[in-house]
Amino acid sequence: MKKYLVLAVAIAALAACAAIRNPAPVAVYDFGLQPFPAQLSADDGPGNKQLRTSLLVAETIAPAWLDSTAIHYRLAYDDPTRFLAYRSSRWASTPAKLLTQRVRTRIAAINERGVMNPGEGTRADYILRLDLEEFAQVFDTPSRSSAIVQLRASLVDRATRYAVSQRSFGVELPAPTANAAGAVKALTEASDQLIESLIGWLEQELRDKGKEGFSEG
Repeated sequence: MKKYLVLAVAIAALAACAAIRNPAPVAVYDFGLQPFPAQLSADDGPGNKQLRTSLLVAETIAPAWLDSTAIHYRLAYDDPTRFLAYRSSRWASTPAKLLTQRVRTRIAAINERGVMNPGEGTRADYILRLDLEEFAQVFDTPSRSSAIVQLRASLVDRATRYAVSQRSFGVELPAPTANAAGAVKALTEASDQLIESLIGWLEQELRDKGKEGFSEG
């Protein structure tokens, strides 16, 4: 009996060592392919318009707890103040960087004068600054969750350095599954919806400022 016990312990130890040497692979996600403007419905945003104002899109700013590649979630039914993360799944980059690239690509597709990056040293009429405030999957129950994306956008006049307008945006969408894959899908869709709302806001603000920022396509 003692031999069998020793053998069982040895087998368990070997299995543990193998697990340490060969940990489970980590799934890495980004936002996937971005929809073309033609694929967007009239209700989703200004897919048939062209931006004519040069715009510098600054890097999105995120609080410290969001400045990582972790895919975060909250258990609202247990303790909504705790910020948890999936162990075997992560983003390819931080949500702030993924969102910045998504915004730049979307605006560049409809902007006749292009989108500038901060390091290019070129002049632009306006600066778009984004502050990410929430980007997580929130569980109401162990099996039901939603993706929540919230940010604050500021439109800054490049000449005066004054913010000419500021607005908060938020989107909440149900997650298809109660896991990391469901979080990624819902957070990506919520981000795209928020970006379309952001573009609609930019259209209105630039038009009100007399810059004729958009024209009908």
